Amino acid sequence: MRAQQPAQSALAALLSQPFALMGILNVTPDSFFDGGRHAARESAVSHGLAMVEAGADVIDVGGESTRPGSQSVSEEEETRRVVPVIEELARRCRSAISVDTSKSGVARRALDAGATWVNDVSAGRFDPGMPALLAENDCIAVLMHSRQTPKTMQHAPHYDDPVGEAVGELLQQVAVFLSAGVSKSRIVIDPGIGFAKRFEDNIAIMRGLRAFVDTGYPVLIGTSRKAFVGQITGRPVDERMWGSLGSVAAACINGAKIFRVHDVAETRDCLRVLAACLSR
Repeated sequence: MRAQQPAQSALAALLSQPFALMGILNVTPDSFFDGGRHAARESAVSHGLAMVEAGADVIDVGGESTRPGSQSVSEEEETRRVVPVIEELARRCRSAISVDTSKSGVARRALDAGATWVNDVSAGRFDPGMPALLAENDCIAVLMHSRQTPKTMQHAPHYDDPVGEAVGELLQQVAVFLSAGVSKSRIVIDPGIGFAKRFEDNIAIMRGLRAFVDTGYPVLIGTSRKAFVGQITGRPVDERMWGSLGSVAAACINGAKIFRVHDVAETRDCLRVLAACLSR
């Protein structure tokens, strides 16, 4: 396994850049865009390495779909899917490896295999063992706002104040991790676009992203090819890259620092031009 710099210093280095990219690597049969494309280990590793070459700072390996209506899989199955891929990527690539999981057992095995980030879409709501695990390990915790579970989250979600409620609920979960001993400098927050949110909620959060930035935590945004992009453009998921780039540019202008994307090279070019045009 390759030598890695401490996670805190690695995150600080990423945040010193104008932006950072997290490449999405789903080793699942049922994810909303690329389900089944990289389910085999060899294909997954090859795609992960290609994203590194395209400019991904982090590769986020997920073994359980969290699309609306998706069913949970067992800890054993999720571990079987992600750990061999993480082991091989950690051995062969220079970028950080993240595991996209809400199960502390999967996270532990992934960290042992070489991951240094844990991306938990439940922000610890699904597994009370997650905060203590991350406190024990020198890893980055990405904590996302959501409600209910992926299976039920789009069953009539409702907000009176989408931005205020999402910020408040997310900070409640952040406090759980801080109380468990996770350092503030190891926490990244994600507003959870598309998770338990209506179209108008997603738009409100994109417009109000500064409220998340103002918490003092670095903000990761994941809009890549999501349904709200399709609702705006009228495009199916395979044709949403250009719309996704528009959402990434808007999020960057509003203070997001890390972008979780399927299309790494295209997003990198978009953000490099944006950064050059906005720099003083």
